Amino acid sequence: MAQDAAAAPALPPGQDGTFSGAKLAITAFVLAMANFVVVLDMTIANVSVPHIAGGLAVSTESGTWVITTYAVAEAICVPLTGWLAGRFGVVRMFLMSILGFGLFSALCGVSGNLTVLLIFRLGQGLCGGPLMPLSQTLLLKIFPRESHPKAMAMWAMTVVVAPIAGPILGGYISDNWDWRWIFLINVPIVVAVFLSLAYLLRDVASPKRYLPIDKVGLALLVIWVGAFQMMLDLGHDRDWFHNTTICILAVVAVIFFAIFVIWELTEEHPIVDLAVFRHRGFSASTFALALAFATYFSAVVIVPQWLQGGMGYTATWAGIAMAPAGVLAVFASPIVPKLMQRADPRLLVFLGVSWLAFCAYLRTYWSTDSTLWQVAFPQLIQGVGVAFMIVPLTTIGLASVDPDETASAAGISNFGRTLAGAIGTSVVTTLWANLERSDGADLVASMNHTDRTMSALQAQGMPLEMARSAIERVVALQAQAQATVHVAMYSAIALLIAAFAIWFAPRPKRGMKPASGH
Repeated sequence: MAQDAAAAPALPPGQDGTFSGAKLAITAFVLAMANFVVVLDMTIANVSVPHIAGGLAVSTESGTWVITTYAVAEAICVPLTGWLAGRFGVVRMFLMSILGFGLFSALCGVSGNLTVLLIFRLGQGLCGGPLMPLSQTLLLKIFPRESHPKAMAMWAMTVVVAPIAGPILGGYISDNWDWRWIFLINVPIVVAVFLSLAYLLRDVASPKRYLPIDKVGLALLVIWVGAFQMMLDLGHDRDWFHNTTICILAVVAVIFFAIFVIWELTEEHPIVDLAVFRHRGFSASTFALALAFATYFSAVVIVPQWLQGGMGYTATWAGIAMAPAGVLAVFASPIVPKLMQRADPRLLVFLGVSWLAFCAYLRTYWSTDSTLWQVAFPQLIQGVGVAFMIVPLTTIGLASVDPDETASAAGISNFGRTLAGAIGTSVVTTLWANLERSDGADLVASMNHTDRTMSALQAQGMPLEMARSAIERVVALQAQAQATVHVAMYSAIALLIAAFAIWFAPRPKRGMKPASGH
């Protein structure tokens, strides 16, 4: 994604673009595989949540913490990537990150309970966060400068293909093997990547820079983000603000967020340079990106759960239904940069996010009678909207800030997108569960001829309790379907708000180029 490209640490001097021939092709492929496995891990667990929850004897809502914990850890670590790369060197930091990612993947696969799994998932996210921008940095370093667009195209392809492969692979593994293999499968890939790059990059210059780090800002960031995410994750199970723990977490999140903002605005070397929000274009584009991505990503989480819990899909078929989401994005992505040279990027964003809203609207027609094609069709066509959303939004935001603020702005944009995905997942999962209960109560209140139905079932030889259970099961399935439809309606509204928000940004200069990782 473009904002990740811009967030990559500055290229160290020396030996840039000296790789060629087979060595260049092999190194580029291995770096792309490293990025692929990290992006894959964002989506491979989505269709496996019911299997994970069942295997660890927890609720499905608690099972979604496996997704949000990873996302929050990644979001916290991304702003540190530049400092870490300067402190340890780009190559060494990349190798340390990929090794840590593999180690925590293995530990996730052998976890015996949810708490342990979440701790290791946290470590996986912390190690995986730097890999996306660092993989871009290294690709740009080994490719000749005139071939940088080709390098970024190769990198972007892994970002598009991984979300397609993730649901299918996760579903197949969960159905035919064991959910633990969605983590263990990373280990041989990581070992191969680590050994290959340790050899191929051994002569690549990787100078160190001892940069100051905002330790207080980092501590404040971890505290308020952690407290806020815990509040969202635990709120549903603990009756929200009727519970003392949730109230304490909310107070901690608010207080430390306020202190964090004040500190970062006055710190000489802030870990998150909040001053970039003074630019109207950056503020508008970041808000639109965060809201749109949160809404988009939350659907990626709850739809597979509904397909498995309410529609009787296996994890494999749920993955197949979700997989088309990236297909059209592959074809639309190369077109967007050319259109940005001729049209107002704000118009492209508006059309792209509005298209996502239309896709969400199509989901309001889903029911328990929907076919696989009716479920997969909105997933297929929304890929066009994603392509028209990400690159123009990022470009508008980064073009709005001063040149020396580009790296900070890109880091904040990436941080906001990742954190928004985690928050959106928690909020929508809770909303979905609450709507399921309220819609179920409404269905029960509006039921007619219940006694007649019960009598008919008993006349067919079904015992009273079994007949009652059958009716309750039908009501539960319909309530879950109704809740899914209502969430889709709210998602469409949120996406329309995001689409109109981009018009608050000033018109970018005509002929602007997409943000690059230079």
